[in-house]
Amino acid sequence: MSKDYYNILGINKSASKDEIKKAFYKMAHKYHPDKKGGNEQKFKEVNEAYQVLSDDEKRSKYDQYGSGFESMSGGGGYGGAQGFGGFDWSNMGGFSARGGQADGMDFDLNDIFSDFFGGGMGRTAARRGRDISTEIQISFSDAVFGTNRKILITKTSACLVCHGSGAKTGTKMETCKQCNGQGRIREAKKTIFGTIANTKTCEVCYGTGETPREICDNCKGKGVLRREEEVSIEIPAGIRDGEMIRMTGMGEAVSRGTSGDLYIKINVASHPVFKREGHDLVMDLDLKLSEALLGTKYPIKTLDGEIEITIPEGVSINEVLRVRGKGVPQGRGRRGDLLVKLNIKLPKKLSRKSREIVEELKKEGI
Repeated sequence: MSKDYYNILGINKSASKDEIKKAFYKMAHKYHPDKKGGNEQKFKEVNEAYQVLSDDEKRSKYDQYGSGFESMSGGGGYGGAQGFGGFDWSNMGGFSARGGQADGMDFDLNDIFSDFFGGGMGRTAARRGRDISTEIQISFSDAVFGTNRKILITKTSACLVCHGSGAKTGTKMETCKQCNGQGRIREAKKTIFGTIANTKTCEVCYGTGETPREICDNCKGKGVLRREEEVSIEIPAGIRDGEMIRMTGMGEAVSRGTSGDLYIKINVASHPVFKREGHDLVMDLDLKLSEALLGTKYPIKTLDGEIEITIPEGVSINEVLRVRGKGVPQGRGRRGDLLVKLNIKLPKKLSRKSREIVEELKKEGI
């Protein structure tokens, strides 16, 4: 059955966006389930109606097809679990979702809706350390074949004595007295919707429910401290200039939580001979005119060592010779190729003998 979203919010079909917002605020206040006389089902319907009517595209489709339009376009509906996307609380009576005061009451709308939506707006995320980044420079050859680099980084890391527990070596953990081992504390808040119960992570045990019986002397019970740490970075073969390597859990540590990540930007130094094109390496090779006409064998230095290539007779200017398997590794034992671009150097001046030879060639039509 098609739902009448306009009727649910108590507005007409020509209502402006501002009128929709005001109607939604009024209905949310009226039906909030944690408020005396509230109605959870009605509250969900109000939110669903606002999700559609506050979006121009969704509203247009709803006006044309009714509330079943989302299934026609492959959508998954707009139920209450989606939260309050797009609603600007900052224009409603001078308060915002980050908190403030209304009629002498402190409130935080994130806290208000967190319990009802299972953590939607106000979900308490697991404690996680800060992501950090650095950059290193490697040689062209190391970028092609891969390498391992070790660097020193000063960051907040787990204590080496207590291994992050914060407890003195040989002592045990005990139940947190602040939250009685629950890891969370429930408190009542006076809000614009009335008195609402809210839970938050315990600030003493950080949600673990345990605290050290005796604290570690090295980190003073925090489990982390700032120190210099050596990090070994495995750089894969074929990495490109500017690419990032992510090392999970190697960022900054945090008490009773997981460490952030470390991002390393790789800067590849240029090479005096080779340039990279995809998985191929490209180099220039200067030839004398006689070598181009008669052909020759030419020694060249590759990243794998010195090899000898054959220059066939009568090669053209800018012709490219391909040496297979001497390029950049691309997995499964395969490599790109080495492309040798031939540059034929013409003499600026000719000796009398050379001129006579060229004149003879000219007569032969060469």
